Amino acid sequence: MSRVLAVANQKGGVGKTTTSVNLAASLRATKRRVLLIDLDPQGNATMGSGINKADLEASIYEVLMEECSFADAMQQTPSGFDILPANGDLVAAEVALLQMENRETRLRDLVASIDTQYDFIVIDCPPSLNMLTINALVAAQGVIIPMQCEYYALEGLSALVETIQAVTNTFNPTLEIEGILRTMYDPRSRLTVEVSTQLFTHFGDKVYRTVVPRNIRLAEAPSYGMPVLQYDRQSRGAIAYLALAGEMIRRNEQARPKVR
Repeated sequence: MSRVLAVANQKGGVGKTTTSVNLAASLRATKRRVLLIDLDPQGNATMGSGINKADLEASIYEVLMEECSFADAMQQTPSGFDILPANGDLVAAEVALLQMENRETRLRDLVASIDTQYDFIVIDCPPSLNMLTINALVAAQGVIIPMQCEYYALEGLSALVETIQAVTNTFNPTLEIEGILRTMYDPRSRLTVEVSTQLFTHFGDKVYRTVVPRNIRLAEAPSYGMPVLQYDRQSRGAIAYLALAGEMIRRNEQARPKVR
């Protein structure tokens, strides 16, 4: 059974898609079976994984609308992980879902049908708390929250935590915060240190020890349609996401009940 993780933050520009793509590539590099679901109509995770969203014959939209099967839409990326790609067609899903009886559980039903095929399923959410994001939270077991260590990020975090709690109470009692990932991290900044301290005070072990630094190679990689691990394996960004994958795997293994 796979571990299903939604990468979510309604605040844009925090490294959400960067985290989704590079975490998928790093988990794949550890020989795990990985599926990335691009649930953002911008299709940036699709493009950043090496798949041209303009050439798609089928996408996550058609799968959610039951117009094609998972196998027809799924593609393998050059980095070796599978992806359910997205493009602008996904905008229409927001309206269509609102008119369906099972609108909150469409993605969960899909994931349930394929979860034995993967060790990890990573869902890249849109930068808003809309019906697509709700679908991701209902389908997921854990939420990874990428955030910059700045004042306004804390306000956005509290709103997201409230949404997660509402989904937990209503649709998905097993949903939890998998971890909070500090991105674009600059230890020289006093504000960065102060916000980090507040995060550890309020969330404790939910804050990943791994941090993702500001890194030019990490910023360049999407323009070449590559995860940073493929673009420059020796870069600080690649090393950080490999470390994050290792930390995640260790946490999941420690949380798994021991068989006697």
